[in-house]
Amino acid sequence: MSIMPIRIWGDPVLRTPCDPVTKFDGELQRLVDDMFETMYDAPGVGLAANQVGVSLRLFVYDVGDGLKGVVANPVLEQFEGEQVGEEGCLSVPGLAYDRRRAMYATVSGADVHGEPVRVAGEGLLARCFQHETDHINGEIYVDKLDRGERKSALKAIREADWAREPSVG
Repeated sequence: MSIMPIRIWGDPVLRTPCDPVTKFDGELQRLVDDMFETMYDAPGVGLAANQVGVSLRLFVYDVGDGLKGVVANPVLEQFEGEQVGEEGCLSVPGLAYDRRRAMYATVSGADVHGEPVRVAGEGLLARCFQHETDHINGEIYVDKLDRGERKSALKAIREADWAREPSVG
């Protein structure tokens, strides 16, 4: 296993909708293992494949309390309720803003072996499913902040040291 470089704001791979996972093999298992290691090292609670430069519809998550997994080709369904809470992103390091999300969400897709998986979650887990699915659709949480917060976030991004560094890859 190895830690992969995390792509940051401004890298085009973060803005491109990802391709479906079609091969469930040892190479995919290695990618998932590396993604978990990268996520833990960062540290974070979720990581989409495009955040490490791989344009596949795939994410890993571990929000604690045994709520850990991988979802390939995720489809979000059954949104309920509402939560507003601080959200950050490994691709927008050091910044966090309040973001409105559904309180409950269900994601379905496939596991690393291609077997069907369906997971329902609330609170942080539901937020994670929504956040990571946004990533593989080419969206970043900052995109949907309310107008004032978005303006503040974009200013902070422009002023961040990492925003002036060349992108990895």
